[in-house]
Amino acid sequence: MTRWQLAHGRYIDLGGRALLMGILNVTPDSFSDGGEFSQFDVALAHARQMSAEGAAIIDVGGESTRPGATQLAPQEEQSRVLPLIEALSAESDAIISVDTYHAETARLAVAAGAHIVNDVHGLQREPDIAKVAADTGAGLVIMHTGRDREKLPDVIADQFLFLERSLEIARQAGIANDRIVLDPGFGFAKDSEENLQLIARFDELRRLGFPWLVGTSRKRLIKHIAGEDRHARDVGTSATSVILRMKGAAIFRVHNVAMNRDALAFADAILEREKGASG
Repeated sequence: MTRWQLAHGRYIDLGGRALLMGILNVTPDSFSDGGEFSQFDVALAHARQMSAEGAAIIDVGGESTRPGATQLAPQEEQSRVLPLIEALSAESDAIISVDTYHAETARLAVAAGAHIVNDVHGLQREPDIAKVAADTGAGLVIMHTGRDREKLPDVIADQFLFLERSLEIARQAGIANDRIVLDPGFGFAKDSEENLQLIARFDELRRLGFPWLVGTSRKRLIKHIAGEDRHARDVGTSATSVILRMKGAAIFRVHNVAMNRDALAFADAILEREKGASG
């Protein structure tokens, strides 16, 4: 069991059961649900629904990270996410994550009640975000990306190359290891074959010694196998969640919380029995 330390004195115990992070995109142009939850009341209701269905974390994002998406000024991103974070923090004890690579957005989000900073650029786009995480005591998700750089041909070697640099930035900022979770960044400058290789070889990443969050939900790699239909993509997502759980992932960032909850319950049941047999 690993205890993930978060802002505002909160923590999450990782390892015993798979944990779900519900995706809340407060954007008009996300690849899967753009515009669906851009209205404040609708977004808040969806956050409540995901919590009721079993999401341990609500991940609030105000800027689409799909390929080719328009980059936002931080002030626009903040106008989308901060009121929602404040409302969620005021009405519940939900663990809240902010999906941002902007240091100032991260700082304001934690001040508004967020517990986790989820950086899709792995501290390498705006390195000051590491100082924000250190100063606020926020939990930190460091994600791998292949965007805007030359990748190594081997998918695992490239994970180590990028993430070891990110971890050095975190160390230099004074972020303790017990505040860090890693994310392999499925779909971020990775084609379908690279994503499938990453799933097949995922257990090799455990050598880095940190817990892992994964986010395959409804992405192109799922569509490549399961097709365009949203239901089929949710089924495909839950299949990858089970595979990655069996290979050691701890947290699952998903759109369809209920379906992944039920699928991961079976993975956890098998893991529990495997542990009992070996113990």
